[in-house]
Amino acid sequence: MLKQVQRAYNFNAGPSALPLPVLQKAQEELVDFRGSGMSVMELSHRSALYEEVHNEAIRLLKELYKIPEGYHVLFLQGGASLQFSMVPMNFLQAGKSAGYVMTGAWSEKAFAEAKLIGEVFEAASTKQENYKRIPQFDELNYDKDISYLHITSNNTIFGTQWSQFPDTGDVPLIADMSSDILCKPVDVEKFALIYAGAQKNLGPSGVTVVILRPDMLERAAKNLPTMLRYDIHVKNNSLYNTPPTFGIYMLGEVLKWVKDQGGVEGIEQRNREKAALIYDAIDASNDFYRGHAEKDSRSLMNITFTLQSDELEKKFLSEAKKAGFVGLNGHRSVGGCRASTYNAVPVEACQALRDFMIQFQKENS
Repeated sequence: MLKQVQRAYNFNAGPSALPLPVLQKAQEELVDFRGSGMSVMELSHRSALYEEVHNEAIRLLKELYKIPEGYHVLFLQGGASLQFSMVPMNFLQAGKSAGYVMTGAWSEKAFAEAKLIGEVFEAASTKQENYKRIPQFDELNYDKDISYLHITSNNTIFGTQWSQFPDTGDVPLIADMSSDILCKPVDVEKFALIYAGAQKNLGPSGVTVVILRPDMLERAAKNLPTMLRYDIHVKNNSLYNTPPTFGIYMLGEVLKWVKDQGGVEGIEQRNREKAALIYDAIDASNDFYRGHAEKDSRSLMNITFTLQSDELEKKFLSEAKKAGFVGLNGHRSVGGCRASTYNAVPVEACQALRDFMIQFQKENS
């Protein structure tokens, strides 16, 4: 019998909440996976049983995200942070530059890594506005002969998100979707490459998903160390070396759960309901709570706000912690508060936070 535990209201920015049914299934299968007498963590990554897990996760992601025929799905390691380097190593061609749209700390990090590899430039930036919004399409400034244009689809620290994506034509569009992948349907065909750390919406930390358009392999550099070459990972179905097998198993189980929720469309509907609960509490507070992001740039995944003073924020966070809320502190670089409402965060947790915010305002106004 599974042990019954009191679950926290988990608003951590990552690693973040996982679906309870997925955790319970993993608990059931932990010691004896599908009658093997072994945990999935003990299986050889060359075994038929693990290969079934691996390929099923790829198939489910392609199905749920409506990934076009021919695109490759890779399970890598090193997090999105390694992709900051792998992308320019593979695709920043000699004699060309790459454009980066600056929307927060993670795009800054990606830009800094690419700068070590070759010539890069800022195609747009809202840094002077403290990253309160996503640039408009007409603010994007780049030539048609660049190697690629890089964006960060959702900005965890500042709570902004691209609601639509630009059509870049022949310029390959590359996106870091670590913190909002699978939160809503996306036209994957717009992108030459998508990468995402799993620890927000896809599973536990340790797995990095890469979705790669097939023609990009022709552009990729071949004079790189083996583990930094996308073509090697494609050729070996992400099994060139030992992959993070348990993480991929968990990712596959999360994808099954997403399918049970009505797919990405069902998840989006629930995410909009969750975010609206908290944003409505902010908007109705008469400036007691102040949202950081401009309304048309608000994130479904990371809701950032401040209170009227540092003292009031400290009191809010202290009382929220006592009430069972976890992870509401804003990022150390910007302060304030942040509720990360990733896919697996239940509606009930967001309702509880909304009610807590309303009650706290009544008691402290």
